[in-house]
Amino acid sequence: MAEAWNNNGNGASSKAAPLISDPWLLVSALALTAFGLVMVYSSSSALAGKRYLDSAHFFKHQLFHVLVGLGVMTWLASLDYERYRRWVWYALGGVLLALVLVLIPGIGHRAGGAARWLRLGIISVQPAELAKVALVLFLARYLAEHQAESKSLFKVFMPCLAVAGALVLPILAEPDLGMSLTLLSLTMVMLGVAGTRVTYLAVILAAAVPLLYRLVWLVPYRRDRVFAFLNPWEDPAGTGFQIIHSFLALGSGGFWGTGLGGSKQKLFYLPEPHTDFILAVLGEELGLWGLATVLALFLVLVWRGVQTALNARDLFGTYLALGCTLIVGLQAFVNAAVVMGMLPTKGLTLPFLSYGGSSIVTNFACVGLLLSVAGHQGRRA
Repeated sequence: MAEAWNNNGNGASSKAAPLISDPWLLVSALALTAFGLVMVYSSSSALAGKRYLDSAHFFKHQLFHVLVGLGVMTWLASLDYERYRRWVWYALGGVLLALVLVLIPGIGHRAGGAARWLRLGIISVQPAELAKVALVLFLARYLAEHQAESKSLFKVFMPCLAVAGALVLPILAEPDLGMSLTLLSLTMVMLGVAGTRVTYLAVILAAAVPLLYRLVWLVPYRRDRVFAFLNPWEDPAGTGFQIIHSFLALGSGGFWGTGLGGSKQKLFYLPEPHTDFILAVLGEELGLWGLATVLALFLVLVWRGVQTALNARDLFGTYLALGCTLIVGLQAFVNAAVVMGMLPTKGLTLPFLSYGGSSIVTNFACVGLLLSVAGHQGRRA
């Protein structure tokens, strides 16, 4: 299957500079970031003013990480992506070490009952976000180098699953089920594209059902999220509170919205409105047109990412572009579905828009890798 994706392997020259090799991709990412900065300030100003006596507290932090992310994107885009093949094991080793350190009391930072952050001076790093890029780099290299054996259970399927499992286990221990499912979904999709046997994927999915049952149904707060998804009005002041106020925000926006800054749900009704549910505030203030514009920008980004994968000069570039596109596209879809009540709450941020330093830098890293693949299609490593 993957051979059909690699349809530009004739060494045709790419004349565009890497950073502007795909203007549609770059502009869509920057436009989403602009929406994000505006909405982070709008959605968090009241909360920041009450908590930190500075209405721009979260905005300042987000702007700092956006600038860092732009630097990372520019640097990654400027290098020939062949170099990243050599970084795979260093990336995996570093991320695994960070994921373990997060779980050590006194080193990892806990918030909301979960240990997910490492404090590095004045900044915090969430290693699980970095794990997505490290996993994609590994899968891209491994699947490209073993394409002829893509249907092999022991040479391809199990090694890829083992590496994904090594990353997922410490993330589950944080605990972070949403991110764990994201990593496993990335692995399954990329294995499917590489041509692995459908029976292998089916067996793994079937085996995961009882485990998922234990992780969700036997953990009270996760079980409550499922009940809230099925019938949020059964407990409107408890488990259904967040999704109900998300519905109220989206419904209040109508077509044109209440106007920038006009959200009522962000005023201590919708919990943490600048993170997982920022799309609800955007829908309330900018209305259906704003919501549709943001979702259209994500579609453009995914479209250009797929085109980059199709036109990559080799299989490593194809899988790398595909994986980076999945990181952004899959998480955007899940977040939007949660905000609209189509999926239970997962705790996943909206790429480029939600507040979060590690998330925004990871998203820009993905765009930088995509631009590198697009901008070096005709150059030899």
